[in-house]
Amino acid sequence: MKIQFLEKKLNLPGTVRDYAEKKVTKLDRYFRDDAEALVAFSVEKNRNIVELTVHAANTYFRASESTSDMFASIDAAVGTIEGQIRKNKTRLARRIRQDAFVRSPEAVSSFAPEEPEEGEFNLIRTKSFPMKPMTRDEAILQMNLLDHTFFAFRDEENGGAFAVVYKRHNGGYGLIEDAP
Repeated sequence: MKIQFLEKKLNLPGTVRDYAEKKVTKLDRYFRDDAEALVAFSVEKNRNIVELTVHAANTYFRASESTSDMFASIDAAVGTIEGQIRKNKTRLARRIRQDAFVRSPEAVSSFAPEEPEEGEFNLIRTKSFPMKPMTRDEAILQMNLLDHTFFAFRDEENGGAFAVVYKRHNGGYGLIEDAP
């Protein structure tokens, strides 16, 4: 597994990075060799935040944990990813290693928001990602693994048309699809 570290507005000692690498490497047993992990460290209001994102087999796993201790935040984030994998292991069986369950277990210049002129829309962030064709169930699974409320994808069941699945407030899921 390839591991990258990102320290947001702080400098951590090497022992924290070594500890995080040791813990994240334990996730190797679930994935093939092409897995990538990004571990982002930050501190806000005396809370140590660790954001862990693992990308493997066209699936993203994300966890963000905040505690008073950086080591505990690392442990909690890795535990959250393991929980996501275990909770969805039957759905993920085709994407993760076959023997995974055999063993036990950017620069910021200013923080002041710019005021948009009246009549202008203020686009804060742009994200781009490859949209691969997938089934609706796979899209819902990916949305849940990312802990998002919506997920855009290309719908295999509708000839690769653009579609969005989303969580409904009253429970369940919704689908927005391109009209012919």
